[in-house]
Amino acid sequence: MNIRLAILFSALSSFSFAQQPPPTPNPAANPAANPAVDLAKPQIKKLDESRYQIGEIIMDQKSREIRFPAKVNITEGLVEYLVCLQQGRIHEALLITEIAPIHLRIAFTLLRFPASNELFSTLDETGHMTGIYPDVPLPVQAGARIAIDVEWNDKGTTHRKPINEWIQQSAKNTDMMAGPWLYTGSEIVDGKFIPACTGDLAAMIINPGAMINYPGSDNDDNVWYAFSKRIPSKATPVTLIITPFYKPRPVPTP
Repeated sequence: MNIRLAILFSALSSFSFAQQPPPTPNPAANPAANPAVDLAKPQIKKLDESRYQIGEIIMDQKSREIRFPAKVNITEGLVEYLVCLQQGRIHEALLITEIAPIHLRIAFTLLRFPASNELFSTLDETGHMTGIYPDVPLPVQAGARIAIDVEWNDKGTTHRKPINEWIQQSAKNTDMMAGPWLYTGSEIVDGKFIPACTGDLAAMIINPGAMINYPGSDNDDNVWYAFSKRIPSKATPVTLIITPFYKPRPVPTP
């Protein structure tokens, strides 16, 4: 996958870290209908010593945590996407959000998350998959792995859980195995950011156009269902929290 970083880095070089609030977004704007708007120069607001805000995304330079708002979209049935835009594939997305996808891409870049294309087969000259996968260095693979938690409020109590606990495997009736998601980055083509066109942000099926993919072995399109007993009601506001994924260290033998 050829990621055109030159456009992104050009934008990064012109960012302004502002103390004043950014302009109020127009709720009628549709980034998918006019994805070029998504590449407009953003303004970054400094919140405190380590946290910054770009659009609706809050990023922490010290902890490398990324937060953004979303809403519950599906409480039961088959899901193929963890989160998408309102104008995306909402009939198969667990959560929906209204963030600008390029802002999320910028947050990943500023917090030094490398993108890994290890899941995507290379293409031949006719555009068909070859079955050959890129040789991605292990440090890049490790750095691209992220944890995703979901936070929500219920009757005044704040809850936080790994998002995997809201996803149920149909064959085993158990939640998705605890483990990482993969930051894959997606592409900027002809000045348009692909997730802003498709609405795909995080996929459970292999999707090179999505920014985040599930790297587990069960990434087919008929495996995952919403874990109904654990998910709050439809339209419940939630916060998605992305952090670096670290494998737990083995407990030393006494």
